[in-house]
Amino acid sequence: MRFNMPHLASPVLVKRAGGIVLATVLASQLSACFPLVVAGAGAGVVSVQDRRPTAVQWNDERIDHRVSNNIESRFGSLTHVNAYSYNHRVLLTGEVPDDATRASVEKIARETEDVKEVYNELAVMLPSSLSSRTSDSGLQAKIKGVLIDTKGTSPVNVKVTVERGAVYLMGQVSRSEGKIAADAISKVSGVEKVGTYFEYLD
Repeated sequence: MRFNMPHLASPVLVKRAGGIVLATVLASQLSACFPLVVAGAGAGVVSVQDRRPTAVQWNDERIDHRVSNNIESRFGSLTHVNAYSYNHRVLLTGEVPDDATRASVEKIARETEDVKEVYNELAVMLPSSLSSRTSDSGLQAKIKGVLIDTKGTSPVNVKVTVERGAVYLMGQVSRSEGKIAADAISKVSGVEKVGTYFEYLD
């Protein structure tokens, strides 16, 4: 089932003051499977093939942490919530005990600094089991491999989230890229449904 939502020469290391390390690869030898990345100490990794500006990539990582920390501070172990930000738009997945908590978690995400939109895919149910989460991790890895092998889409610009077999896609893609990605993923064994939260470029 699928549903749609709104709309190397060797690496060179350069160390600068403040502990930031940049890893660069010669652009002439860059391939789709090995995107150029820039790593900052304590600040995650960004890719120059990503269509988001570098500053937005950094900020999306900060948004992930802000939202997660705000929810954890309010609810502690009462919820199992994952927050994923792409271009200041946050996807919430996981499980909460009731509708009131579901609404409160969404409100926390919406009120977090720099968040433009929130997509709420939280389920009202008991937290998923460890085996379910392990299965989701394996399925996510399989899906990323499928995207790399699928022509006509952009694996670097498709963010994949898996929760209880449901797959949610975010990213900045053309309509053709988005359709190809969603169709390919819907055929992967173990995928229960595919939901798309793409920002279309055309």
